[in-house]
Amino acid sequence: MNWLNKVIRSGEKIKTAIKERISKRDIENSDWYSCCVGPALKSELERNLFVCPTCQKSHRISPKQRFQILFGNNYEIIKSPVPKDDILGFHDTKPYKERLKSARKKTGLDCSMVVATGSLETIRITTVASEFSFLGASIASAEGEAFLAAAQHAIENNNPLVVFTAGGGMRMQEGMISLNQMPRTVLAINELKKKKLPYIVVLTDPTAGGITASYAMLGDLHLAEPGATVAFAGKRVIEGTVKEALPIGFQTSEYLRDKGQVDLVVERKDIAKTLETLLSILLKKNKSTIIENNEDNESSKLTIQTQQAS
Repeated sequence: MNWLNKVIRSGEKIKTAIKERISKRDIENSDWYSCCVGPALKSELERNLFVCPTCQKSHRISPKQRFQILFGNNYEIIKSPVPKDDILGFHDTKPYKERLKSARKKTGLDCSMVVATGSLETIRITTVASEFSFLGASIASAEGEAFLAAAQHAIENNNPLVVFTAGGGMRMQEGMISLNQMPRTVLAINELKKKKLPYIVVLTDPTAGGITASYAMLGDLHLAEPGATVAFAGKRVIEGTVKEALPIGFQTSEYLRDKGQVDLVVERKDIAKTLETLLSILLKKNKSTIIENNEDNESSKLTIQTQQAS
């Protein structure tokens, strides 16, 4: 008799039993995922660039998956310095060093931020993407070093810098060291702008806290994936502070677009082409753009078409 039959015979609640017997790792390593219509094969999700074919939810993806969508296999990872671990000797329910060790074993990464370089058609770019599975893609000293390495690489190679944001903010296990990464990233962006290099931000789910308060909202252009949560404080925290209900869709990418904080909401399959089009304009690569505003009952959508300038 398997464990599920034993649960049924003993009268134990199935939901509780499943929670106790199936770990997060078991779920992550399975061939299935759960979305709007219940269980579905991950292979089908992967074929659709990890976007649910039914509800169009953009599921979180790793930096490697992000780079493959942008460049195929034609990209190069840029190594960045890794500072000394746990300078503060932080310890909550377990030592910070153990948390880092577990995150590195789980993801195969030194930190949550990965830098790469590749080409969008004929435009060479430097890009950064974050791994949410690495401590919620929070920002600490190692991530700050990775961002600075990306900016330095972009400047040295005269590349635009494209950043895919994700994460819950600064990593408090590093205290003021983590908070110090906010002004460091801002200074790096200022150096890019002094060199007149485009800095484009693509907001993905979720982007929050000190990430939103620093490099995520300083782009020359801001793109976002559909339905992404982009916030500083959480919705419930704000409602508890202002003592009133917030609008439906508050802190979504579509809401921010309608309020002027996001320039375009772009489906994942169209991001590479959209970035190539926008960069060709910013870099004066002999392309013009036609932007059509197509309104329907649900939302206003922007369609970008390109044509060779005469």
